[in-house]
Amino acid sequence: MVPDPKRPAVAGHTTHPIKETMLTKPFVRTALAVAALASLIAAASAPAQPYPNRPVKLIVPFATGATSDILGRTMAERLTLAMGQPFVVENRPGAGGTIGSEFVAKSPPDGYTLLLSTAATPITATAYPSLKYDTAAFASVTVLTNSPLGFAANLNFPPRTVREFIDYAKANPGRVNFGSLGNGTSHHLTGEKLKLDAGISMQHVPYKGSAAAHLDLMGGQIQVMFDNIVALLPHFKSGKLRPLAVSSLKRHPLLPDVPSLSEAGVRDFEAVAWFGVLAPPGTPRDIVNRLNAELVKILAIPEIRQRLVDGGSEVIGSSPEAADRFLQAELARWGAVIKAANIRLE
Repeated sequence: MVPDPKRPAVAGHTTHPIKETMLTKPFVRTALAVAALASLIAAASAPAQPYPNRPVKLIVPFATGATSDILGRTMAERLTLAMGQPFVVENRPGAGGTIGSEFVAKSPPDGYTLLLSTAATPITATAYPSLKYDTAAFASVTVLTNSPLGFAANLNFPPRTVREFIDYAKANPGRVNFGSLGNGTSHHLTGEKLKLDAGISMQHVPYKGSAAAHLDLMGGQIQVMFDNIVALLPHFKSGKLRPLAVSSLKRHPLLPDVPSLSEAGVRDFEAVAWFGVLAPPGTPRDIVNRLNAELVKILAIPEIRQRLVDGGSEVIGSSPEAADRFLQAELARWGAVIKAANIRLE
């Protein structure tokens, strides 16, 4: 065979024309490209698995047995029944709730990690200057409940009304001791807010729980304190403590004869303990709306609703939009109080 002059010869080999393989044929290459494109289109258009399709974690940023933990487990149990996947409570306590909150804030925004939020959530946003997440950026799902605090006084404390209390505190600056359940708690901040709004001076005395604070309040070591209505109610009924007011804008059904602070003269005063559900920043709106719809249904279950009301709560079940407006308002409210009172926690 005569070598092709256009193809260089290789020593020891006879040159031949290159055989056309199947992959080099134009029609085969085109068919393969079309098949690959069809596969990509099919994958892209395949319906996504409905949410949720695996277990969901509900992070409670406080210890087992706390009110937030009990409420979180009730919601998780009902969500499991309603949505067909396990909703599992995971307690991550510490640093005023910021450890659990940071975990959720940095979790993927896919609806599989949620936060049981509390009144501490907006407080810590300002009180802890070293936070590594933005509380305002959370995706609000709903506010579940809120409840006012009761304002209780020692029986031997001279004032019998809010007006008398304010006059007494102004006449005796720094001589009124008010107790709380700890630095930076909503009980503490409500007392600081009253100082600002009423223009009075009081000394803060923190405790590690209601029991010790109530004993000192009854004994006269402290004169007043804010605490959960249900915790104070037995002492009010037994006549061991005097109710001066409640911290909501309106009166509370469990204390119908006790005025609100706003009604008693501290205009527009409002401070409530509350619980809600937040999702990581950027969580898709359809997932937020689905969770909201199921939680609102759960709150409407008669036995759940009655249990919450008996515990002193008002059932809310707000929309995501209303819940976010509430969170932003709480951030502004407590941020101003914390800065004015120069409170810093670590």
